Formats: sequence, C-alpha cells, structure tokens
Amino acid sequence: MQDCIFCKIVKKEIPAEIVYEDEHVMAFKDIHPAAPVHLLLIPKKHIPTFFDLADEDVSIIGRVQLAAARVAQQLNLEEKGFRLVSNCKEDAGQLIFHIHYHLLGGRALQWPPG
Repeated sequence: MQDCIFCKIVKKEIPAEIVYEDEHVMAFKDIHPAAPVHLLLIPKKHIPTFFDLADEDVSIIGRVQLAAARVAQQLNLEEKGFRLVSNCKEDAGQLIFHIHYHLLGGRALQWPPG
C-alpha cells in the first residue's frame, strides 16, 4: 500500500524508534504515548483490518502476539503485566488502516479503557 504510513515505516522510508524487528513483525514507539511504555506492533504485510485477514495470515497474527511477549519481557513488564489492544474500524478508533496492536504498560491501567 503506497500511502500507508506503517508500510513506509516497514520500508524505512519514514523514521521510527524501532524496538523489535524480525522477518514478519515490527514494533516501534508510539509518537503519542498513552502510558510510560506505548509501542505499536505491526505485521510487515499490509492487512487493513481484521476483516481482511485470510487463512494464510493466521501465522502472522500469532507472530505479532509472540513478539509482544518478547518485547514486554525485554522491557521488564513480565512481573506487573501489560495491555495489548487493537482497534478495528472507525467506531473502535482505528486511525491507520494497517492492522496494529498497542502494547501499553509501565503503570496501572484502568478498565474500561474508553
């Protein structure tokens, strides 16, 4: 997707503070953090929403979850925990139409979130 900001980050056309990267997943700091730790985890493959997932994407989504756990451990969030959330479509608050997860931690988080 040529105009997708996350695709441009994956291609290194736009700078980001990348904290994790492998063949399928990238994690970087959110530019508007809502918690002391606020990262975005994305599949490198452009998938606009969860409704656009195909059977062959199952492993990619699992890899994002595994990357979230690894990054959380590296950031010492294992003991107190973290929140991993994704918004799907406009009413949920999805602003960038490339599946992404927010990893939030570093403080006690409230529920419900919004």
